[in-house]
Amino acid sequence: MTRIGRGRLFLAAMLAFGIASASLAQGPQPPQPASQAPSQAPALPAANGPSAAIPTDTKAARAKLDGFKADLSQKELALQGRSQSDAELQNLRQQIEPIIDNIRTVIAEQAPKLEASKARLAQLGPKPKEGEPDESADAAKDRSEREAAVAELDETQRLGRALLVQAEQLSAQISDLRRAGFTRALFEKSDSILSFNLWMDVLQAIPRELRAQRITFGDTVGQIERHATLGVLLLIGLAMGVAIALYAGRRSIAPRLVGRDPSITDPARRSGLLAALAVLLLGTVPAIAGSWIFWVAFDAVDVFPPRLEQVVAALLRGIAFIAFVRALIDAILAPGHGSWRLVSVSDASATRIMSFGVTLVTVLVAGKVLEAFNQAIAAALPITVMTRAVFALAAALILAELLRRFATRAHQDEACLGPYMAPEVSVGGPVRTMGWIVVAAVIGSVLGGYVALASFLVDQALWISILLALLILCIALADEFIGNTFRTQSRISTMLQANTGLRRRSLEQIGVLASGATRLALIVMALLLALAPWGIESTDLMGSLRAVFFGFSVGDVTISLSSILIAALLFAIGFAVTRVIQRWLDNTFLPATELDAGLRNSIRTAAGYVGIISAGVIAFTYLGLSLERVTIVAGALSVGIGFGLQSIVNNFISGLILLWERPIRVGDLVVVGDGEGYVRRINVRSTEIQTFDRSTLIVPNSNLISGIVRNRVRNDRIGRVLVSVPVPRASDPDHVSEIMKRCALAHREVMSEPAPRVLFKKVTENTIDFDLICFVDDIDAAGRVSSDLYFDIFRKLREEGTGAPPGSAAAAPPKEPEKIEESEAKPKAQQDEDEGLTLLKDK
Repeated sequence: MTRIGRGRLFLAAMLAFGIASASLAQGPQPPQPASQAPSQAPALPAANGPSAAIPTDTKAARAKLDGFKADLSQKELALQGRSQSDAELQNLRQQIEPIIDNIRTVIAEQAPKLEASKARLAQLGPKPKEGEPDESADAAKDRSEREAAVAELDETQRLGRALLVQAEQLSAQISDLRRAGFTRALFEKSDSILSFNLWMDVLQAIPRELRAQRITFGDTVGQIERHATLGVLLLIGLAMGVAIALYAGRRSIAPRLVGRDPSITDPARRSGLLAALAVLLLGTVPAIAGSWIFWVAFDAVDVFPPRLEQVVAALLRGIAFIAFVRALIDAILAPGHGSWRLVSVSDASATRIMSFGVTLVTVLVAGKVLEAFNQAIAAALPITVMTRAVFALAAALILAELLRRFATRAHQDEACLGPYMAPEVSVGGPVRTMGWIVVAAVIGSVLGGYVALASFLVDQALWISILLALLILCIALADEFIGNTFRTQSRISTMLQANTGLRRRSLEQIGVLASGATRLALIVMALLLALAPWGIESTDLMGSLRAVFFGFSVGDVTISLSSILIAALLFAIGFAVTRVIQRWLDNTFLPATELDAGLRNSIRTAAGYVGIISAGVIAFTYLGLSLERVTIVAGALSVGIGFGLQSIVNNFISGLILLWERPIRVGDLVVVGDGEGYVRRINVRSTEIQTFDRSTLIVPNSNLISGIVRNRVRNDRIGRVLVSVPVPRASDPDHVSEIMKRCALAHREVMSEPAPRVLFKKVTENTIDFDLICFVDDIDAAGRVSSDLYFDIFRKLREEGTGAPPGSAAAAPPKEPEKIEESEAKPKAQQDEDEGLTLLKDK
């Protein structure tokens, strides 16, 4: 080993010895706190710290919200930058809508977790105050973890709500920008069609437009020469032939397949609707198919320049649109087939609407095609303005001529038929008034230089007319195939009635509700489609509906239509379950017991009260109404209950007392005032008593509690029978008493204990009166037993030779024949005089 090597080894040994000596001199070192721990091992104390209580899904939700925040910030910067077109704004709006939905989902998912964390933290109670004993280390650690979890969840919820507000504000800002752009473009003013400068600009632009058209024509011819091979020409020719065949053949297909027989003067409603639907489909689908087939072939061969392809596409769309409008008018108005018409108008009006409607649509389609051509050749602005103004003015004049002919026809009918004979129904006055308003607005806009507004009004008039026609057809179809399916003896209604046990009336109500719901949905859909071109999007309306349905805040109160509907549904389900349980008690369980009818009714009614109250509690709990809030509402209503609802509450409480104390029961024979009958039902407010003449006596429950009520069967159903018999004064009382007693004992329904007894009631001038008193097991048989005893007693008295008392109907002697003949022999005037005297004496 060299000297240098030995020196290095010696230095290393001395350094090691020095380090060891220093460590031994310092002794053992205390452990470092977590904040001073080496950076290489931070995970160990963190694993036991408060952050360990934060769930993983909460951290994932927080990461999602952070991503949404960055995305919204980028979109906000883009929105504040350069001016964007309507298409770019729409694209930005479509990107924000999913973000809003995702933020709502995160908030909804984290809300119950936050409430659960707060509940777990509340279980530990408040922190110890100063001077109180400190809690244990485990309890302090648990509290720290739960507080950290609550803080993290609360911060996540706050961030989510803030991002939701930011996203909704961005969406509203985009909508405002789009509406502002739409309004600015709609009311953009140009030169009037009467302006000399506009015509001069048009004349100056014509040479340039002719050169542009020649260039476009030359490019088109050159591209056709380059691409027009024999196969391409055969493909284009075949597609054009198929399209022409479909378009021309549709007018002969529909009459052959749809049987609108003119000889049928009153076809069924369903047959008329099916025929109208078939006419619409057969008149529209072939034209759309022909245009689509030709466009697919034309787009595949690429024989036209790309800028002219939009002109061909506009032409094909226009042809299909004309066919659709014609088929729609034919389906609803059915010119030439008055009995198959869905709308009550005259045949002349239907024919006139068909011709003018097709002409108007043809003019509008020609204008759209020419506008597409102007865009293809980049026509000058004066040419574009003049083209749109001319076609808008032409459409307004066609509509004005149609309205004028309607008004002329109405005056002619009135002059011919007179004021007392109503002509055939034509287009009504309000429709003509609206039409004239549209015509005046379009002509005024064209003359005033607002050509864009005039074109927009024409398009909207046609669009709304088509929507109204489709709405009429769809509502008629819904009423027939949904409402009438349940209202009539159809196969579906019969099957539902057989399988579900629903009554016919219930099915009719279901049909009415389903038809009404379908009508409402169709009307809302039509309104959305009508408002869409005006810059009011369905997303805006759906956002408003979502706010109403899922909740909006008014101060500290949150109103949610969805919560109200779900609470109502829960109450309805609870009510239905209560009724099912009551029916089971009535029909299955209670009849198997030995309880009387009154107690069974009390049990059934009490079960109903418990079920309805439970359903109400569940519904209020779902709405989030605590007991304190219900108490406040009850206190506010106490004044109204004390005044306006006093009698109702009194009757309700009296009904509860009747069910609990049971002074009267269902089936009891009671006497209330002048009425007597059987108790049939004890309701919440009143009690129903059926009298002997089968009428129903409605008695408020408070009258039964506070008034005098005679209950003939309160303790038992034993009834007393009282038979009063008058006999001649010369009769033997003992013998008569014995006969009456033997008749009572002989009857099988008369009770032997207490035994029947006969009371000597009184002695009159000609008779002596006896009362037979006996008892029967059931008071319902008292009337029948009394009648039987009367028959038996008088039969026995007659057999024993004891006749009816003098002066009674049985003892009255018959009239002598001589007197009858004498009265019959009196003249008619004398008989009338005698009858008059008799009437005066009676009065």
